[in-house]
Amino acid sequence: MNDPDHGDALIPAELDRHEEERLGNVRPPGWCNPRPTGRYDLAILGGGTAGLTAAAEARSRGARVALIESGLLGGTCLNTGCVPSKSLVHSARTVHAWRDAAIHGNGPAATERVDFASVMERMRATRARISRGDAAARLSAQGTDVFFGQARFTANDTLEVEGIPLQFSKALVATGAQPLIPAIPGLAECGFLTSDTVFELTALPPRVLVIGGGPLGCEMAQALCRFGARTTIVQDWPLFLPREERDAAQILSGAFASDGLEVRLNTRVVDIRMDGEHRIAELLSDDDRSTLEFDAILTGTGRSPRVEGMDLELAGIHYDGSRGIHVDDFLRTTNPNVFAAGDVCLEHRFNDAARASARLAVCNALDGAAQRLSELVIPWCTYTDPEIAHVGMYVRQARAREIGVRTFTVPMHTVDRAIIDGEDRGFVKIHVRDGTAEILGATIVARHAGEMINEITLAMVAKLGLDTLSRVIHPYPTQSEAIRMAADAFVHSQRGHAVTGKLRD
Repeated sequence: MNDPDHGDALIPAELDRHEEERLGNVRPPGWCNPRPTGRYDLAILGGGTAGLTAAAEARSRGARVALIESGLLGGTCLNTGCVPSKSLVHSARTVHAWRDAAIHGNGPAATERVDFASVMERMRATRARISRGDAAARLSAQGTDVFFGQARFTANDTLEVEGIPLQFSKALVATGAQPLIPAIPGLAECGFLTSDTVFELTALPPRVLVIGGGPLGCEMAQALCRFGARTTIVQDWPLFLPREERDAAQILSGAFASDGLEVRLNTRVVDIRMDGEHRIAELLSDDDRSTLEFDAILTGTGRSPRVEGMDLELAGIHYDGSRGIHVDDFLRTTNPNVFAAGDVCLEHRFNDAARASARLAVCNALDGAAQRLSELVIPWCTYTDPEIAHVGMYVRQARAREIGVRTFTVPMHTVDRAIIDGEDRGFVKIHVRDGTAEILGATIVARHAGEMINEITLAMVAKLGLDTLSRVIHPYPTQSEAIRMAADAFVHSQRGHAVTGKLRD
């Protein structure tokens, strides 16, 4: 793992032109930290999604801002998270479609091997291009004082970076999270990949073992499988994607089986060893033991908040290693002048949640507002194929709160555009409060679920009922018509009519 106190450790020894551009943007060689000339209105620890959003939000209010980053600007999302992973997911989808080209009249199914080096170069080029928006020089030109180095609190209102003291009126901790490494005997000795290091691959491992059946593990496992790696997910729970609706995970399970991706549930990796040049994992499922030979292992068991090395105690900030920094509903820490946002303090560690929480924290810190984290409507999406997107409550959560629920479901195989596109796996499922049109939550399983969920999220934020979505005219044919079809089913149910087929305008 890289030492966040030493930025040089984050820079690979050999760089191609794409990496040179990215690193020149997010940690320019020879960068000189500015000399503070007074107290900052807001000092931000961490230059990832939350920190960058907070800096922009604070600048828009005329605040004097210091942004301190111990590693690379852009944080996990740009460098080792959303951007590179979704580049690989997109390439894997393209490869999958290419192999199915015969059904679209493009000759026999393709069987050629994937040029994995080209896939990874495209990822690096994409990451470099997007890094331009997070460039240190750009932020500095916009009025943010950018510091590289480890920030440490020295008092309630003072930080120190590379020996330079920074006084602040308010501070925001947005240092994100880091991969959680499972305690498996032999793992370190045999070598492993994490969500941070998997993007350094230059050759596709023939056989990959993925530990963990959460969103990260599922996304990367499917992509690597589609590139041609023999891939196995091992999950110690009796199900994968444990947060999601069971029928959603079941549909994805069928897609994995079609891809040739093996999933072993209720199974633990209890030991890893070398046998000559071969890596062997010993697996335990109930009382049954088995072994699996592999070439590379990817740990996808989650992330832990990055709270070390900042001397939070000296500023009176409470935290722990699993939950992260303790905040109230206004994102204040136990130091009333210090707030936190993003993965370092949130239960839901998503880019969109980090962005929204940063805006909320800045508003509360600088304007004295009282916006609540609990009032945010936060969607999320797992970018497998099909995608699984969700917003709001699940039925189990509503029932736990003794809220009556009615659910309206439209299978994607009844949606014309999904049939046309050959993307008819999945459904749109919308939950409403019984006796009302209030949308409590929704799950979408579809090829483009991450795009489709936005319409329902907007309705929830604007407090529009499901009946209103029935009146929204959708272009025909589109897959998002499934949302209107579910809304139509709700309206018809209110009139006392059963709906037994596709509903049309």
